[in-house]
Amino acid sequence: MELSKLTTEQRNRNSMNLDEMSTLEILKTINNEDKKVAVAVEAVLPQVDAAVERICKALAAGGRLFYVGAGTSGRVGVIDASECPPTFMTSPDLVQTVMAGGVDAFFHAVEGSEDNEAQGEADLKARDFNKQDVVIGITASGRTPYPIGALKYAREIGAYTISLSCNRDSLISSYADCEIEVIVGPEVLTGSTRMKAATSHKMILNMISTATMVKLGKVHENLMVDVHASNYKLKERAKKNIMEITKVPYEKAEEVLINTNYKVKPAIVMIEAKVTYEEAEAAIKHEKGYVRKAIKYFS
Repeated sequence: MELSKLTTEQRNRNSMNLDEMSTLEILKTINNEDKKVAVAVEAVLPQVDAAVERICKALAAGGRLFYVGAGTSGRVGVIDASECPPTFMTSPDLVQTVMAGGVDAFFHAVEGSEDNEAQGEADLKARDFNKQDVVIGITASGRTPYPIGALKYAREIGAYTISLSCNRDSLISSYADCEIEVIVGPEVLTGSTRMKAATSHKMILNMISTATMVKLGKVHENLMVDVHASNYKLKERAKKNIMEITKVPYEKAEEVLINTNYKVKPAIVMIEAKVTYEEAEAAIKHEKGYVRKAIKYFS
């Protein structure tokens, strides 16, 4: 497939005279194009929904979620995956990114690494990827060999595969069980897919990880109840969440959290159901992490 035919490589008519614009005109042009991203994401919500449902099923059964990409696509994956442990107290292994060129490529471009299809497969194998896991291949063009190699291998062993691209009928889509093609149109700066394309991919990965964790019981109402309270800000947030949900004063929230080693879920159940820490933990485990169900368990 010729690059020039890809939507992500075409010239944007609204920015043809970008070099002659004032600073404010440049900013307005970029902003107007960015407004189109959310609309493009809205158009693929059914596909994102299908992806989340399958990911939830896999993770609940002991599987893991892998993001695979090169360059900006890989970096977007790293950003989303790295936020899951502090936000949802997940293991670092549960959601992880496999990036062309390795960890160093996050900071410095590793030229040519994205063109190695076999390395995409090899890097998945190195993580002990298996058929219980799910992989999302991320590539704005839809033709990057590295994530395609990863999806090919995942399909061969029977794992569920998802593609995330920004061109219709992308090559990578042919190797995916779930195709997400979010069409954001040509970039303001021709071919610079770190802009709209990457923004759309970050939005979708945020949706996927957040919706998945909500459905796995890591959120109560709209509060982070599985947050890893490892610093002052997060400890204060944990207390605030307890106070919001249970209506107890600050001192009581702090007291109970200290007794749970700052684990918010059992603290909520202890207060609401008037039970011990051990009883709260047992109920949470019985109800697969859902706080509402754990509280009702004692009613």
